[in-house]
Amino acid sequence: MAGKRTGTSPPSGGNKMTGSASARIQSTQAKGGNDTGKGSFPARVQSAAARNTNAGSAAGAGAGGKAGGAKGNKA
Repeated sequence: MAGKRTGTSPPSGGNKMTGSASARIQSTQAKGGNDTGKGSFPARVQSAAARNTNAGSAAGAGAGGKAGGAKGNKA
């Protein structure tokens, strides 16, 4: 099949990385004594989870990312 790409291309849709899955992967790797620093698999997973979270919240949250509430009104 000419033209079909395989390998490193990201999935189109499919399962998205979540924050809890990212934390689980990072924890497992750290407990196993594996590298969790910049450029490692757990770091890339964490970045993907953050991108997915930000992409979902950008739809209606506005510039601050927090919704509602008056500031400074303490009873």
